[in-house]
Amino acid sequence: MTDILRCLTLGDVSTAVSLLHPLDEPTRRALGDEVVAHVRRRRDYWWAGREATTLAVVAVGTLSTATKTAELLGRRAVGLGGADHEPVIAAARQRGVPWLADLAYRLAERLPRARAWDGWHFVAGLLVAENAPPPTGDAFVAGWAHSLWMARYESRPRPLLDRLRADPFLDPLLPRLFEVDGIGLDTMFNGAGQGVPPALAALAAQGRLDRTALLDGVLGRLLRGDRPGALRMFLALHDLLAPTPAEVTARASGYLRLLADAPGPVAVLAQRALRGAGGELELDAVVDAARVVLGRPEKALVRAQLSWLDRLARQHPERAAEIGAVLASGAAQPSADLRDRALALAHRHGHRPAATVTAAVAGDELPPPAPPALAPPPITDVDELVEEVSGLLGGQWPALTLERVLDGLVRLATREPDRLAAALRPVLRRAQVGDYDHLRAASLTALFGGVLRAAAAPGETGHRHEQWSRVLGQSSPRTKRLFRRRSGVEPPQQPPLTRLYGCRLAEIGQRMDGSDDPGLLAAPTSVTGAVDPAALYERLAALGGGPVWRWDLTQALLRLPVGVDDALATRAAALGTPAGNELAGWLRGDALPAPVQEMVTVGRRERRHGYDYTYDRLPERRTLVATTPPEGFADPLGLLTVPVHPIGQGPSEWSDLWPALLPGHRGVVAARLLPGLASAAQEDADGFGAVLPQLAEGTGVGGPALDLIVAYGLCARFEADRVATLDALLMLAAAGDLDAPGVGGRLGALAADDQVTLTRAVTPLRDAVAAGARLSVWRLLAAALPPLLSRPNAPRGTPDLLALATETASATGVRIEVPGLADVAARGGSSRLVREARRLDAALAA
Repeated sequence: MTDILRCLTLGDVSTAVSLLHPLDEPTRRALGDEVVAHVRRRRDYWWAGREATTLAVVAVGTLSTATKTAELLGRRAVGLGGADHEPVIAAARQRGVPWLADLAYRLAERLPRARAWDGWHFVAGLLVAENAPPPTGDAFVAGWAHSLWMARYESRPRPLLDRLRADPFLDPLLPRLFEVDGIGLDTMFNGAGQGVPPALAALAAQGRLDRTALLDGVLGRLLRGDRPGALRMFLALHDLLAPTPAEVTARASGYLRLLADAPGPVAVLAQRALRGAGGELELDAVVDAARVVLGRPEKALVRAQLSWLDRLARQHPERAAEIGAVLASGAAQPSADLRDRALALAHRHGHRPAATVTAAVAGDELPPPAPPALAPPPITDVDELVEEVSGLLGGQWPALTLERVLDGLVRLATREPDRLAAALRPVLRRAQVGDYDHLRAASLTALFGGVLRAAAAPGETGHRHEQWSRVLGQSSPRTKRLFRRRSGVEPPQQPPLTRLYGCRLAEIGQRMDGSDDPGLLAAPTSVTGAVDPAALYERLAALGGGPVWRWDLTQALLRLPVGVDDALATRAAALGTPAGNELAGWLRGDALPAPVQEMVTVGRRERRHGYDYTYDRLPERRTLVATTPPEGFADPLGLLTVPVHPIGQGPSEWSDLWPALLPGHRGVVAARLLPGLASAAQEDADGFGAVLPQLAEGTGVGGPALDLIVAYGLCARFEADRVATLDALLMLAAAGDLDAPGVGGRLGALAADDQVTLTRAVTPLRDAVAAGARLSVWRLLAAALPPLLSRPNAPRGTPDLLALATETASATGVRIEVPGLADVAARGGSSRLVREARRLDAALAA
């Protein structure tokens, strides 16, 4: 046994084979049980390469069934990606194993879909050796496709056409190639210009593959849809197959569905195929599809459809009036050029629109804003708390969920400590909470993990108490009134969010040693993170003379809405407690003031020594907002002091927590979130816009920081971030808190300075108009256009903004002067910029 274990550790395949050869069957099975126990004990060891090959040889040579072998080799710690299947096959032949194909099928079921290549070659080798048909599960098919892509890296790669012709998996797996989502990403190219599409088309031309099956497979894949990159392979294969008019006509219903509903490149392909089919198509079906196409946003697609309808009207004069009515539906197109062409063609073919009376709409038509929803009730059940903790450990920390968990911890750890500990332990073990805390001892993640581990082991908190005391002791002494007018105090070097949450976590860890804790004073009463002043008063009154935890009260006060409430302040002072007096002072105006905001443009960080490959990818400049406390106010926590850092440098924080930390101070929160939103627009970062609706739901003065963050969000790289920005914009507009000229001015300045991609802002602004924010968008555009028009070469997207401005100005009937518009309209030429400027100038004059 010792010799076998040494072979496993060293990855010595040949020695392991020689040791197994003389063993009889009972000895092999006993050895197999010991090997399984050994692997299970070594949970921190990763088996890869020769070690994985040796383990597979020993497993096949000692274990009794395919099930046991697959369970051992399918463990996460065993990587079969670099394992050699040949020694395993030889060991199976020597032992006379009858279940090698069954083992391959079971391992194929365990292939991870996201990393199907990891172990695929090993499984495929076993199947080929046993002459067994391949499995057709998604992961195995994806691994096969990836093997075709990776073939270009072989030492002596064969032409892909020859490789596919001899591939034993081609016939059984080819139909699945058109069914597995995302597989097109691995099959587009195979080096030296040899892609899977040309190889498949050549095999079809040679008769090796059924051309009809390929065409049907491509069309079915396009109808099911997929990510744009994954569809390119099927678009290329369709073009290489070049279906005949008869083949297109036989599949006309599918092509017409693609024309109406598919993504732009797929719809263009369908349109081209259908137009090439000529008069064999049913005219009614084409006309019905055209009604949908003329409402699509792709200009080239709509332009081609207009030409096609024009040709059909001339070919079928008896249907010209009907086709003219369809052409007239293009009048709803956002593009003025396409609208004009659609109406001109409709008029040419006899369509006469009915006279209509239009009335100007002078304002937004948005529903009144709904008040923020109440926060969910506190967690009082251990099972619910453990479920929420499990969700937090899986990714981001939603502020409201985090606050409910912290509140639930202090309640249940002081009421049902044993039950809570028993329920938490397996969850923390699975998530490996605390395993790497020594690498980030001062981080919020480590502090939160320490609190959870203390709740899971209530009798073993001595060293954690020392850490918590150290965290709280590092906080500078403070008076109870944090922001009373007095001489300035230098803010701390530690990021304020990290400091505040760190102290709160340390404090929560300490208070879990108590009994029957009533919960956190800072627990939000609204989904925005705000605390209702009356609720805070009730919580303090219920405490009576009981202990009030310093950082819990601090966070509760920071969550109060801005404003004065003398009546409630009098009641709070009547409590006769220090906390009641502090609440009374806060409600009388001795609260966190609004900071002074200053817009600052920063450049890139300094280039690092050596090869700094990330430096050249950073944007050259970025406009941010720095904030400082008003004159005479202290900022001991650093909440009012937002510094600006060079691009690519600065503290990393849990930015999603900011809106709930200061729900009544939108300007401060926006300044804190600006670097993330700027990176979403300038560096193609993802996910930073999701927090904007919560910011919009807050209260307080936004100022330049709020205007700037909305402008960046409109130009974010990813659609999800732009949609979140649109939601925030509409919420602000409905509440009367949107400074539309401010946002527009910032948007125009950023685009004119080449800091953002202006074209990205067109769709969310058009969607805002469709949602009813006509006047707000018009005021925004009127402020955005002057800096754009002042440039000799206006940024791309400016004509689209001019067209949208014409629509909104006409719809609202509100005249706003746009500096520089008349100069552009007076230019010579017929560029789209000049044409759209003339349209807007004429609309304003009218």
